[in-house]
Amino acid sequence: MPNALIPELDAHDTRILAELQADARLSMAELGRRVHLSQPAVTERVRKLEAAGIISGYRASVDLTKLGYGIRALIRVGRADYDRVVRLVQQTPECVNAYNVTGEDSWVLEIAVEDVAHLDAVVSKFCLLTETATSIILNVAREHQPMLPPQRPPTKAAGRTALNARAPEP
Repeated sequence: MPNALIPELDAHDTRILAELQADARLSMAELGRRVHLSQPAVTERVRKLEAAGIISGYRASVDLTKLGYGIRALIRVGRADYDRVVRLVQQTPECVNAYNVTGEDSWVLEIAVEDVAHLDAVVSKFCLLTETATSIILNVAREHQPMLPPQRPPTKAAGRTALNARAPEP
């Protein structure tokens, strides 16, 4: 069900989102060239996407192994006081992502650490709050997947309109 607060995005907006997710460092001139719009037009569209909160920021992706983090892991944290977990996550620089989730666990944390001793030190902090389970990430099959608006099939009314708009056949 579409959210009434989400603005309608046309093909240009969708293409802008795809291009910026692939390379957020594009100049407005280059972005405009790629989506077949003038620089002022594409700049205005990007500003509207930012104002609507659809584009929420820009960041660099870094290779954690090249920064010295040899292990990435997921920590599943059981039920614990929400505020205590949030505080501990904020005090843990190794925590890359933290998700409050439904199910048996209350949290899933992604961490990056240097080695097994470092892993043990970080996991131990969360063990003091509640039960945890840790999985080391061996390989990444997908990460930072560009996302576009969901594709909705055309409605029957839209299909009839398109059919009625065609010129009658001789």
